[in-house]
Amino acid sequence: INRVLVTRALRLLGAQKTDRVIDWFCGLGNFTLPIATQAGQVLGVEGSATLVARAQQNFEKNKAAALHGSALAATQFVARNLFDMTAEQLVADGSADRWLVDPPREGAFALCKALAAIHQARIGADEAEPLPPGADNWQPPRRIVYVSCNPATLARDAGLLVHQAGYRCSAAGVVNMFPHTAHVESMAVFDLAN
Repeated sequence: INRVLVTRALRLLGAQKTDRVIDWFCGLGNFTLPIATQAGQVLGVEGSATLVARAQQNFEKNKAAALHGSALAATQFVARNLFDMTAEQLVADGSADRWLVDPPREGAFALCKALAAIHQARIGADEAEPLPPGADNWQPPRRIVYVSCNPATLARDAGLLVHQAGYRCSAAGVVNMFPHTAHVESMAVFDLAN
């Protein structure tokens, strides 16, 4: 069923060879490596340095195997505390055309909040923080595919993306990865509204 989940996420993401994609909460590269077969450049960001090292090893193995098939895009992995994400760090990671976000049960609140802070500063909201250095040239992703194992934190983060970060929810659905349990994987697509 993981193949179904990854295939669906990649189809919704719609990455092209000209796109830079960031895979937030990338883990071992479950989404990162398939994205690298479609995008031009990929950045995988994960909180655990151990997982980042394993993701890099996974990429190297798949890159060697891909020499006889389709090539993988330039892919980099970094370790970062994603629960303490700031607008400054978001700008430092550079612009990306598309994001895939696959957080643990706690969700991606800090990431969504940082994205919202930049948008609020750009539209001149009353209580917005000033734009971080370098944000003048930074562009938000045109599309975000958010994969969630917790509908409550997805709803909370979707509220930030839609009401404060300038996105609209264009699609949503579930993948029943755990039959006969209350657990489902939810997937939502957010497109830049303007």
